[in-house]
Order: sequence, then C-alpha cells, then structure tokens
Amino acid sequence: MNAAAGVVKLRLKFPGAPALTFRDLSFAVGRGERVLLLGPSGCGKSTLLQVLTGLIPGAVDVPIAADSIIVPERWGYVFQDPDTQFCMPYVDEELAFVLENLLVPRERMQERMESLLEQVGLKLDQLHTPIASLSQGMKQRLAIAGALALEPDVLFVDEPTALLDPEGTEQVWETIRSAGEGRTVVIVEHKIEHIVDYIDRVVLFNRAGEITADGPAKRVFAEYGHRLVEDGIWYPGVWEDYVQSGRYSPPSPPPVDDRPLIRMSGFEVFRGKERKLRVESAAVSAGEWIAVVGPNGAGKSTLLLGLMKLLKTAGEYALNGRPAEEYRELSGEIAFVFQNPEFQFVTNSVYDEVAFSLRRERRPEAEVKAKVEELLADFDLADRKENHPFQLSLGQKRRLSVASAIVKEQRILLLDEPTFGQDAKNTFALLERLEAWRRQGTAIVMVTHDPDIVRRFATRVWDVRDGRLHADLSPGEWAASSSSTAADDRNKRNERQEEPASCT
Repeated sequence: MNAAAGVVKLRLKFPGAPALTFRDLSFAVGRGERVLLLGPSGCGKSTLLQVLTGLIPGAVDVPIAADSIIVPERWGYVFQDPDTQFCMPYVDEELAFVLENLLVPRERMQERMESLLEQVGLKLDQLHTPIASLSQGMKQRLAIAGALALEPDVLFVDEPTALLDPEGTEQVWETIRSAGEGRTVVIVEHKIEHIVDYIDRVVLFNRAGEITADGPAKRVFAEYGHRLVEDGIWYPGVWEDYVQSGRYSPPSPPPVDDRPLIRMSGFEVFRGKERKLRVESAAVSAGEWIAVVGPNGAGKSTLLLGLMKLLKTAGEYALNGRPAEEYRELSGEIAFVFQNPEFQFVTNSVYDEVAFSLRRERRPEAEVKAKVEELLADFDLADRKENHPFQLSLGQKRRLSVASAIVKEQRILLLDEPTFGQDAKNTFALLERLEAWRRQGTAIVMVTHDPDIVRRFATRVWDVRDGRLHADLSPGEWAASSSSTAADDRNKRNERQEEPASCT
C-alpha cells in the first residue's frame, strides 16, 4: 500500500488511565482512500487521528512509542469540538489566518472566504462576525471551512456534524464529498447513514482499542454485524432493532397539570443588548419530555441559558409558581447540561466531579460514595473515576456532564444535545434513564437534532425558528410537518438542478 498516513506498533497511554489506549496497533490508509473508523465511545478513534497528524505528541504531550509513523505533508483536521480549533476572535480573521499562511494575496482573500463559507452553508450578515456569537453548529461549519482552506492532501474528520441540524448535516457531508474528491479522507463519525455509500473501507475497533475488522464497508457490515451490536456501535437499522428489542416502550402522555413547573409569558432572552429569543407563551409540567428542535442558530441553546438565568431575560418567568427572580440559586430546582461539557467541570477527577454538588450540601460521605458509584456505573465511567475530566473522550465527557448535573435529582432537567458524541449503547442507556425519571414526574426539556429521539421519546415538541418559539406540537404533528418540509426542500433542490443554465 502507498500509505498517505499510518502507524506501526503504536503504544500509547494517557496519564492516570487504567490501561493502554493502544497496544502495538498498526494501521495505514492508502492514498485516495475514504476510510471510516468505527468503535465504541472512548476506544481511541479521535486519539488515533491526532497521532496520524502529529498533534500527539507534537502539540499534546502524551507518552507514545511506535516503530514508525507516517504523517502527511499537507493535512486538514476537523475537530469534534470546534472551539478547540479557532485561533482568532472573528470569522474573517480566523480564515485570514489560514490564508495568510498559504500566502494568498490580500486582494483575493474576501472572495476566497465567501466561497469557503458558501461551501459549508454558513450564512452571515458580515464576515467580521465574532465567533463567540455563533451557535455551536455554526462554529462547526466554520471549522470545516478553515480545514478546507488548507487544501489538504489528507482530510481528517472527527464527527463534523455532531451539532448540526438535519439539513446542515446533509449539506456538510455533500461539502466533504466534494472537497474530498481526489483526496484521502479519514472519518470518525456516529451518523454513518449519511456516509455509508461514500466510504471505501471500514475499520472496526473494540473497547480495548484493538482492530477487530478491516475491509470494504459492505463486507464489514454484513460479516461483523454481531460485533457492532455487542459493542453498542451505531449501524444502519440500529434504531429499528432497539425498538423491537423489548427494551423500548412508547412514552405514555403525562397527566394534565394546572400547576406547571415552568411558565413563560412574553419571555425574552438577550445576548448583550440584542434580543435573541422570544416566547409568547409556554409551560412545562411534571412528567413531560419536551424536545426543542429547529435550525442551527435559531435560539435553542439560548432558550435553555435564559431559563437558567445565565443570559439576561425580560418578561414573565415563573418556576414552581414563584417568579424565578426570587430564587437565590436555580441549580437547586433545575439540573442543566451545557452543550459543551467542559463548561461544567470544576474539579480534577471524574469521581469528585459527580460528588461536588452533594459535598456542597454537606451530605454524609457514605451517602456521597454510594450515589457517585451508582452513577459512574450507570454512565459507564467507573473505570475512569481517577481521571481528570479533560482526559476523557468527548462521549465520556458528555456522560460525565449529565451524571454530575443530575446527581441531586432535581425535578427539572434542561439538556443541550446530551447524546452527541455517544455510541448507540450509551445513547440508549441515557435515554432509558431519562425516561425512567420522566415517568416518576421529572420534567425534561432537551435540545436535540436527532429525529429518532423526538419521535420515540418526546411527549411534546417545541419548534424554535428565527429567534422565537414558532410552534408547540405533539410528536405526531411535528413528524407530519417535518415530512412536508423535507419534501418541499427536496422539490426546491430538484427545481434548482433542473433549471437551464443561463448564457451570457
């Protein structure tokens, strides 16, 4: 094989980890190949990408040893978390930083920037927009644009659509397909239904970071389907198999409640002086699971931040029948999981992170220990309890953020994309735990882009668009409206493709 990137007998161990992430791993990707790395959360897929680019140990000091490592001369990397990729505070400055290093003349930069943003579907009023003002999904598109600006020979893609809406997901993969033409592409992705017909080869890893299958995609899916199931990896049809497995039962509608836990009227949320969201009227009752859906940048995360009073608000907002302003701390009533799990971490170990809130309340240490160990086992983190939270994979960080937020068993849960970065096993385990709490009377308000979660777990759907709560729907009404919208979008795309080219 004429390898574009590869490693022979890689040995790697993170400080504090219970075992080696890789023990004598050998892997190579040929020039022009499109390769998908599949495996359970935390098995080392993202770490391998960072070794193949030289980020480990060049930028990230991790002890490694290998007989040989082939690092491409020209490569681009799209990280799981786009915030880790940016060097500059503004969109145009971020792209200019890349273009300057490529010696692109200044007079050609704006045209090139606009072309890159158009490729990834990032629409902005002006190029000089603060990156901090973008939604997480918009940031992810910008990160992809920055990687494409490098015109790499090898493109390393680490879950580029984890935070994107369905339209954005389709658009980004179309972009990567186009940008990857003639290039080597190495992909880590859970949403494989979007790329299963694009990739040439699948490399399957187990929980110990060992390669258990390697070959053409159709053959791996056909011959090693049992391993995908055993290791809880996403595969085409996994939702259907889960629904028929006996573990799933459709949610029963919650009882009618005249005393909602949350009530909003004329509720507005601001970022600085600019209003970003308005809710005319809405309420959340015990036992409801409200899925918050809508395009990237519509205001979904802003809504949750406003409910936690982490952003300035106006209008009426009542919690348990009392004005929210009367509460000294909302965290006693509401558990909140940020979109970026690292925003929540305040301690130096996984165990202490889950124990933190209980210790603040001076709970007996025996009670703290029992509760923490229960949650670590439930969230598949027991063998990582001594690790620093930043040493975890993104999926493990996400599970830790949920476990540490819900440890006090508050009656209201606000969750911002809690399943992104998760394998199928941990996604279903988390959803089942949330459903159990809902049946006990917990109210759940959850931002998600996953239509399967909306259809199968939500009791109501809030559709947020253009900075307002556009519609409050049943899951059935939402599914019907989504199907109609998807059909309209397909027809519009087909019409554009069929339009004759103009001649000048």
